[in-house]
Amino acid sequence: MIDRSKKIAARFYRSAMGRNPVRDWLLELDKEDRRVIGKDIQKVEFGWPIGMPYCRPLGHGLWEVRSDLLRGRIARVIFSIVGGEMVLLHGIEKKTQKTPTHDIELALKRKREIER
Repeated sequence: MIDRSKKIAARFYRSAMGRNPVRDWLLELDKEDRRVIGKDIQKVEFGWPIGMPYCRPLGHGLWEVRSDLLRGRIARVIFSIVGGEMVLLHGIEKKTQKTPTHDIELALKRKREIER
């Protein structure tokens, strides 16, 4: 029998001021990009723990959901597991091979906020 239940549920990071920066970022993307990223997040929710090519550890308790968008573009959603949930901390469209340090630092800052 195939297990069709989520192993871990995703939720958006919410700032102390009530902002949802990852959700806002997603809504700025076109519909097809949102669909691709949403399906990739869903693969992690249902397949956790899951590795490449869908998910990769970044260190410090951070992981990235890896998405290939149209026209050769790539996106990453950085998340952490907090309280048994997949908390989506930061989303970016990558321009370089390496995830920029400032993006990782921002995700770490948000992770520390929600762990308090």
